[in-house]
Amino acid sequence: MFKKILNTIPRPLLIRLSYLAQPFFAFFLKGNKFTDPINGKSYRKFLPYGYENVRENVLSPGTLSLERHRLFWLYLKNETSFFTENLKVLHFAPEQAFYKRFRKMKNLEYITTDLNSPIADVKADICDLPFSNNEFDFIICNHVLEHIPDDTKAMQELYRILKPGGLAILQVPYSADLEKTFEDDSITDPKERARIFGQYDHVRVYGMDYFEKLRSIGFKVEAVDYTKKLTDEEIQKYRLPIGELIPLCIK
Repeated sequence: MFKKILNTIPRPLLIRLSYLAQPFFAFFLKGNKFTDPINGKSYRKFLPYGYENVRENVLSPGTLSLERHRLFWLYLKNETSFFTENLKVLHFAPEQAFYKRFRKMKNLEYITTDLNSPIADVKADICDLPFSNNEFDFIICNHVLEHIPDDTKAMQELYRILKPGGLAILQVPYSADLEKTFEDDSITDPKERARIFGQYDHVRVYGMDYFEKLRSIGFKVEAVDYTKKLTDEEIQKYRLPIGELIPLCIK
């Protein structure tokens, strides 16, 4: 059911509908087996999620966060000054798990952008951004670049608007078993894209050369496996993606 919903309902409408459904999921799945570190609440189980290959017990009913969102949150909270330092932040395709929380943080000048998201402040093309050079202290751009045909241009724009010394976290879905990124512009059928790239609107599968491509743009890149700093109990309790690398990009 979840797979069919994800693949048939347009993303902007899906975002709006999820706001209505979320309180019901959170109420009926109350428990104490798994915890969402973003809101600190516990549930008897999480929901399934996946456009092509459905993963069980990964979507938090409280915040609608996935494994990568919860890992990202823990890294921000424990390893950065994001929650304490005064920062000008640009957030691409803002995830619902973070949007309202980041918006309320007094230390942030928080701006969101996307072409289609109904909750974005600025409607903009990531390949042609309406922002000044060296404007932002912190950029969040997670699971966006795999949708962009000219990801090189998008990366260049991200580099341009980031301040010297600024940090960008640019998560993408990648295959640790794939040395080089695979893309084929001739694949345009949504079903074929889903089968080959993992989602109907993805245009590539990133390989381990993703981090080197970011370096070629000019970023200093560290690929952080934050789950190595967590216990097995924490990984299971929070339902985190073991071994997933977080790309930290510094200008």
